[in-house]
Amino acid sequence: MSGVDNSNNDQAEIRLMGLILTQAVSIGLAIAIFDSGIWLNLPEPTLNGVTYAMAAFAVQGLAYYLFKMFFQQGMDERARAAAQERARRTRYRSMEMNFDQRRQDMEMRMQEAQLEAELRWMEKNPGRTPPWIESRMASASSSSVDFIPEEVARHVAPMSLGLEFTDAEEDVGPERGPDGKFKKKE
Repeated sequence: MSGVDNSNNDQAEIRLMGLILTQAVSIGLAIAIFDSGIWLNLPEPTLNGVTYAMAAFAVQGLAYYLFKMFFQQGMDERARAAAQERARRTRYRSMEMNFDQRRQDMEMRMQEAQLEAELRWMEKNPGRTPPWIESRMASASSSSVDFIPEEVARHVAPMSLGLEFTDAEEDVGPERGPDGKFKKKE
């Protein structure tokens, strides 16, 4: 808001300087009229002061009237247009926010309805895999494991980590007796 305050202060200073300039020009014009003798030039200073004040007032009144007649209407029209533009932008922003909120509410209701339908299906079919999940599992859609070649995926060989485990029926080597010594093969 400080930018708006500075702008308002600048506008107030410009108006004040315009008023001072207008008064100075009006008073100078009144003095010129009085000094030229066009206006009444009386021998008494008091009457001349009153005459000078009347001339200054008349010139300032005329300047004010011309300002109001030519400039004020245009300024008022621009101010009214600016206010209408601000109101239009505010209404537009409000409508956008309202639309976004309504769209989000609609999306939320749609997701809620979809979840309710899925839950009803699961309640009616306990223990079964839902068809929308089966279709995802069965479809050959692109995923992060598509880079595995098919022949490697079909051939599954156990990986040796240094230890090999075999069944008991296989020959594991010489047997040991209860004392830990190897038994002789017969």
